[in-house]
Amino acid sequence: MNLLNYINLIKQGFSEVVYEGKRYSVTRTDFNQGKSIKIYAEELGGNDFISLNYYLTSTAELLKPCEMPEDKVIHFLQNFKLLAHKSV
Repeated sequence: MNLLNYINLIKQGFSEVVYEGKRYSVTRTDFNQGKSIKIYAEELGGNDFISLNYYLTSTAELLKPCEMPEDKVIHFLQNFKLLAHKSV
């Protein structure tokens, strides 16, 4: 499964997920008709966070983690479990 498929499991707005046994609040915001996606996840009651931008261009798909290793972002996307979704 490519990364966009994992990203699309998170709907726009606010969601809650479990990742590595911990709950996270997740906010997804789409820009440019879905060609730019920002995801920010914050561990509830903890210090961990995940932050990324994802871009679809005419020639490539680009993952741009924000101040963290790409491997951490990819692991999160491939392993979170969605709990709830609320539209904003």
